[in-house]
Amino acid sequence: MERELVEQAQRGDQEAFAALVELAADRLYSIAYRILRDPARADDALQNALIAMWQRLPELRDPDRFEAWTYRMIVRASYREAEQARGLQVRARRLGILSPREQAGPLDRIASRDELDRAFRELTPEHRAVIVLRHFVGLPIAAIAETLEIPVGTAASRLHYAARHLRAAFEAEAHGVVAWRHPA
Repeated sequence: MERELVEQAQRGDQEAFAALVELAADRLYSIAYRILRDPARADDALQNALIAMWQRLPELRDPDRFEAWTYRMIVRASYREAEQARGLQVRARRLGILSPREQAGPLDRIASRDELDRAFRELTPEHRAVIVLRHFVGLPIAAIAETLEIPVGTAASRLHYAARHLRAAFEAEAHGVVAWRHPA
């Protein structure tokens, strides 16, 4: 079914392209949001990716590779959006109201999610992309490399360094130092 829609859209069928967008938009937005960590920027990246997809769809050689191709398009659009969003970053000391031992149940989960979000924001968009494609989309390293058009070793290296950076950020968080970005 998807292959047929892709082939129709490649021939200029706007309704077929709209059906493909309907199938893929939520997934692509989720990828952009996880890379950019900003809903407005993720919306912009999605819109830019969809425009690029419509314009470049006739160049897609293998309609069966449409899904992987859409990942490449959304990651590229997210990278461009991140370039535009580079903001001021300063170091600040965290002043918590409750110590970790005083936090209970739901507060622990909120604190952990906030720590993860802060640590994830410190990653470069390239590192966020490999984390998202590996752990959210579930792609193997070889598919990530193909999607990002980088060597397999580079994809593995980015994944390794991203995980290492996340661990270091959690350790810094535990010691009370966090990164703060000026809202763009």
